[in-house]
Formats: sequence, C-alpha cells, structure tokens
Amino acid sequence: MAGSEAAWQAAEMGVQVVLHEMRPQVKTFAHRTGNFGEMVCSNSFRSDDSEQNAVGLLHWEMRAANSLIMQSAAKHRLPAGGALAVDRDPFAQTITDRLMAHPNIETSFEEITELPDQGQWILATGPLTSEALGAAIQAETGADRLAFFDAIAPIVYAESIDMSVAWMQSRYDKGETEEEQKAYLNCPMTKDQYEGFIDALLAADKTEFHDGETAKYFDGCLPIEVMAERGRETLRFGPMKPVGLTNPHKPDDKPYAVVQLRRDNALGTLYNIVGFQTKMKYGAQTDVFKMIPGLTDASFARLGGIHRNTFLNSPTLLDSQMRLRSKPNIRFAGQVTGVEGYVESASMGLLAGRMAAAEMTGAPLTDVPQDSAHGALIHHITGGAEAKTFQPMNVNFGLFRPVDGLKSGRRGRKDRYKAYTDRAKTVWTDWLNAQPEQDSATG
Repeated sequence: MAGSEAAWQAAEMGVQVVLHEMRPQVKTFAHRTGNFGEMVCSNSFRSDDSEQNAVGLLHWEMRAANSLIMQSAAKHRLPAGGALAVDRDPFAQTITDRLMAHPNIETSFEEITELPDQGQWILATGPLTSEALGAAIQAETGADRLAFFDAIAPIVYAESIDMSVAWMQSRYDKGETEEEQKAYLNCPMTKDQYEGFIDALLAADKTEFHDGETAKYFDGCLPIEVMAERGRETLRFGPMKPVGLTNPHKPDDKPYAVVQLRRDNALGTLYNIVGFQTKMKYGAQTDVFKMIPGLTDASFARLGGIHRNTFLNSPTLLDSQMRLRSKPNIRFAGQVTGVEGYVESASMGLLAGRMAAAEMTGAPLTDVPQDSAHGALIHHITGGAEAKTFQPMNVNFGLFRPVDGLKSGRRGRKDRYKAYTDRAKTVWTDWLNAQPEQDSATG
C-alpha cells in the first residue's frame, strides 16, 4: 500500500520513479500474487465517516491529495454499511495496471538487500520485510525491534476511564515533580475481583500461530496469559503488584492487586495498560479488560494483539520528513514506520512520496499540519510517542490536539469529533493548496 502510493504521488509530481518489488520472485507467507497493493488481512479500510471517525477523515484527506489507493478503492467498492470495503483482487490489479502504465514509473521485480548510499529512496517494506533487508536495517540503526512475535498491550481513551474508581499516582510517589509523582493511573482490585479476572483470562480465546511458526516474543512483551499460566499469583507479583500505592477514594482499604495505566502520548488523551500484552482475541479482550474496576465503560483506541512484525523505533530514528537520521537519502513509509492498518500505511506512503519528490525538485514541503489526520499520525511516529514504549498505532482522535472550548467526556464527543474533522479538513486543504504546481507529464 505505502510503496504503491509513494510511487504514484512522486510520479504525479513529475519525477522519475523506479518501483522495486521482490514478489513474485521472493514470496511471503501472506501474499498470493506479485501485484502491487495486495490486501492480505482483510478487504476493509474501516469506517468511511469523515466527520465522526479518524480513519474516515484520513480517507477524505487522501482523496483530496489524489490518492491512487482511494481511487482504486472507489472503483472496486463493495457494500459494507458505513465502512469502505473493496473487491481485493481487482483492487490490486487496478493499482498494478495504473502504476505500470504511468509514464514516470519504471518497475523492477527483484529483492533489495542493502541500504543504498546514493539517490533518493523510500523503503515501504511493511511488516514482512525480507530477512536480508531487515538485517541491513538492523545493522544501520542498531535497533532490535525488527522481526519477532510482537505482543502488544491495549490502549484506552483517557476520557472513558472512571476516575471515581481510579486515581493518579506513581508507586511510592516517585518523581521530582508532581506530574511525575502522578504519572500512572491506578485501578484497584479486591481478592475476589482478582481471582475472577485470572479465571476469565485463562479461559479466554487466544490467537493461534501459523503452521510452522514458534512464538519468540519481544523481550519484555510476554503476554499476560503466558504469565498467568505460570501461576495464579504471577501477575500480582508482576505488573499488578499493589505496593507503594494509596487509594484516595478508600484510603483505609489496601487493594489486593492494582492494574496500572501509563500515558501513551504527549497530549494525555491515551493510556496503555502497563504489562498487559496479550494474544487474546478481540472480543475476549473487551470482555476481560472491562472486568477491571474503573474500566467498566472503557473505550479502546487499540486492542492488544500478537503477530510477526517488523517496524522501526521511528521517534528515535526518523526526522519530521520521514528520513533516516543516519542516512537522510532514505525515507521509510508504511507499516514499517510504526503505523497500523492499510489506510495508515498508504497515508505515510503518500507523504513520503510527496516529500521525496519535493526535495528532488528543490522545493521541500513545509511540515504537515499537526491538526490534520496525516499530521497527527506523522507527529506521533516521529516524536509525539514515547520512544521507550513505541508500538504500532492506528489513527484515532486520541492523537489529535484538543479543540478549545469543547466539552470533554462522552456527552461532548460528537461535537468534539466534528470539530476535529472540520479543523483537519481546513488545514489539510490549505497545506495542499500551498504546494507548488507540478506537471505530472514531465520527467
């Protein structure tokens, strides 16, 4: 998705593009063809509502930017209620045909195994980056987050947490400032609540691995089910230990266990459940995690999961133009940058293609406006997220800066989301209109 969109955007801006694709000569376990834009997990781009849904807003922004992915999706759209779903094979065929017919695009079907030293490059290799190229990236970046079974923890919208139950406090009030001393959000459990939670956790449906794959987890990301299987008290002496905390709602009651959440973004709108990496299926996660006091009505920006993944620690490795800091002739785009989902991946390709082409033509783009959906995503992956806990993320309104004067909480959500999208459409349109005119027919 990202590579296809990047090639299209750069070519439409008038530069010559060579699009490299290792398939079908080098296969992956997930792909069936050598077509560009092949969908492997689903045929859905999720909600198409551009006024109340962040991914729908991303659709709108991509359409405004002449996105090839969105044009093909419109041509091969299937009935799916308010979602954008496509007929996946003709969708990919259309993308392939249009890229191969573009006068500014040359295609090359071979594997790239090294990081090039010369020329402008965009690496959009997705979560299934080849072993050789993955090794080259690792050698350059020193990163160890390149290929593993990644168990990730769920992320909760801060506004959906019941603060009449939960409270803010770091264990033992550690920290030099009041903000540091209240860096964690705590949800207390009684013994009965803890025992019921462990029972539900052990009984929940779990994700199975593909044939021939063995679980090699990222260090520090052991799924909570695996920990619980080692003993019923393991979690209570691990991420759910109740020590160093006093519940201001019930100061005389000592919790039997405590679930902690830590702020996941600079805005404080998202919180991840600390140590709660999971391989439970989505439906089971919602049921089990809502058993946690304070999270009974929780809304999730992202549920946990486990899959083989390849991605960069982008907040430390990429600059605001998506260039690798140590090799600025190379940009990264798509899921390898730490975004999650087809649309998000393609949107990062859209930006990378435009940025590379603009740099080559001597007119670098101004920074993407942070209040757009594209801007919220790129800001998150290149500096807004915590580098130490960085994990792939879908676009969601928790990444957006608040709009002044609007009500918080559930009652004000509809007006707030509409305000986000109105603001985003304005700044995105202004940003697109500020770019110099390009002639896509010239080389």
